[in-house]
Amino acid sequence: MTEAVKIHHLHVAPVLKAFIENEVLPGTGVDTSAFWAGFDSLVSDLAPKNLALLKKRDELQTALDQWHQANPGPISNMAAYRTFLTSIGYLVEPPAACQATTTNV
Repeated sequence: MTEAVKIHHLHVAPVLKAFIENEVLPGTGVDTSAFWAGFDSLVSDLAPKNLALLKKRDELQTALDQWHQANPGPISNMAAYRTFLTSIGYLVEPPAACQATTTNV
């Protein structure tokens, strides 16, 4: 495996760094250092949120696996299954009637 290049707090594969700097950014008006600083900031901001989402996904998957192990085969009681899915947060009630509009499009 190729040694990563450290840019701010990021560890980037040299081939990705070269691609971004030589093929993506030229002609965009985005400065290389500004791109990496902004990307580093985004990763820093979103990484904890991503970890929390992955943890929630694992919790949901564990609950689903346990339910299906306890209830093998085709689902015979869809109402009970729906109640289970709602109880673990897999399904949520749809929002009250809402309306979306656009302007200046």
